[in-house]
Amino acid sequence: MSGIVIGTRGSPLAMWQANHIRDAIVRRCPDQSVELKVIKTSGDQALLGPGRAALDKGMFTTEIENELLAGTISLAVHSLKDLPTDIPEGLSVTAITVREDPADAIIAKSALPLADLPAGAIVLTGSLRRRGQLLHCRPDLSVQPVRGNVQTRLRKLDESDAEAIVLARAGLVRADLDDRITQRLDPDEFLPACGQGALALEICCDNSPVQELLAPLDDMPTRLAVTAERAFLAALGGGCQVPVGAYARFSGGPDALTLTGMVSSLDGVTLLRATVAAPVATPAAAEALGQTLCEQLRDQGCEEILASITES
Repeated sequence: MSGIVIGTRGSPLAMWQANHIRDAIVRRCPDQSVELKVIKTSGDQALLGPGRAALDKGMFTTEIENELLAGTISLAVHSLKDLPTDIPEGLSVTAITVREDPADAIIAKSALPLADLPAGAIVLTGSLRRRGQLLHCRPDLSVQPVRGNVQTRLRKLDESDAEAIVLARAGLVRADLDDRITQRLDPDEFLPACGQGALALEICCDNSPVQELLAPLDDMPTRLAVTAERAFLAALGGGCQVPVGAYARFSGGPDALTLTGMVSSLDGVTLLRATVAAPVATPAAAEALGQTLCEQLRDQGCEEILASITES
């Protein structure tokens, strides 16, 4: 096979992820040439500016997908939580790697857990999902926005009067910064983003040689779990601009998948949750479970919450 070109963003975490996949390919095929191509996305640009633009769907993936379609790269490596649920025609997610811990984590200057942070403490997050859940359990906190990659956000915490920050534990582990974690937030209680902790390998549908090369990297339990989560998100019509979280895990048997989801208001006053479970052995069954969860939350009135957020 000719040389493989991996398209990736240029942040330290994105580069770690791309190098991780390159190393996995080379371990299996030592003679395979693999190089990285750094692609700047509109999301990377938006991280430098004010406002909520960086929360738009596809802002961390569109430019990379355009290069896939143009044939200038062989595959793209994404954090699955950044990848919109509507994949462009001609592209497919051919592999989803073994999931890192999907939990969020608190980093606090005082080393206090979330429940013990003082009233009025400033907690930083760039996620509406985290904001809603934080304010739901601790309405006395001052939750404020923060931008940038993992290292930048930690620097902003260190240089500010904020007491704590919430980040994905997977990113901290991959960046070798997990020693800063004060508390792991149980994903059964504090729901992560859909697909959080998993890497998606995206290729052109007609690229059979690369598809065969990447097939051993696809982890079926992870694929089924995140497919359920993303089907729930897709059925809601949501993305990064709405406070939606979900967590799927196998329990009680090899095919017994439990899926919990939530939708919250921006102020955390209203937070709707539901849990569904079913035998899941195929992606189609996982999608059906996600759609079932969506219907349960619709019955609770989640569409009113989402509509109010969209209008604001």
